[in-house]
Amino acid sequence: MDIEGFREYCLSLPGVSEGTPFEKFSRGKFTILVFYVSGHMFCYFNIDDFSSITIKCDPGEMVELKERYQAIGEPFNGDKRYWISVQLGQDVPDDKVRELVSNSYRLVAQKYR
Repeated sequence: MDIEGFREYCLSLPGVSEGTPFEKFSRGKFTILVFYVSGHMFCYFNIDDFSSITIKCDPGEMVELKERYQAIGEPFNGDKRYWISVQLGQDVPDDKVRELVSNSYRLVAQKYR
């Protein structure tokens, strides 16, 4: 999965916008691209190192996902009760990554629409 294809997928979901809200905190060291629905984050990643993404996850599914996939673990700078990190190019197939992103989108969209 490449960064542009992933970005296009996220933006194809209804009502999604993107932004880089953390630039002043990183002081130019890295750029985090965030995807929003209804003004709330559902996915983010480091543009300069597209090796993982951080997404919202149903807490009831986290244990099973972490047991099944070595590439799923603790989030980058997110609440461990609701967010997971997915290392790309490892044991999570691209279709499953898109499914997880779609689930993250739905979790946030349902809560804030």
